[in-house]
Amino acid sequence: MKSVNQLFERRKRRARNRLRAVSGGRLRLSVFRSGRHIHAQVIDDSRGVTVAAASSLEKLLRDELKSGADKGAASRVGALVAERALAAGVTRVVFDRGGYLFHGRVKALADAARERGLSF
Repeated sequence: MKSVNQLFERRKRRARNRLRAVSGGRLRLSVFRSGRHIHAQVIDDSRGVTVAAASSLEKLLRDELKSGADKGAASRVGALVAERALAAGVTRVVFDRGGYLFHGRVKALADAARERGLSF
């Protein structure tokens, strides 16, 4: 029987392989969520560079958020990463949910990034 981590890695690999097939050279908006925080970054895989990033751990967000592990924090991080990506000249990305379901905090982050102007 496979462990929880092995199953998660399998889902993550499957999602990333699909993204590579359909990305068409677009940058990747990658999401990582833990039990206490959520992180997002826009990555240029061809150069191996992070173009923009945001996290609920940042001092700017820690002061205004009650918790880093709720939908409110996720939507605030999504809006912030979208603003930073637009400032860097990125408007189109592919959304990399990793091994997580597109539900709850991950969906809140994606919706907020879309509302701020990122298209995916």
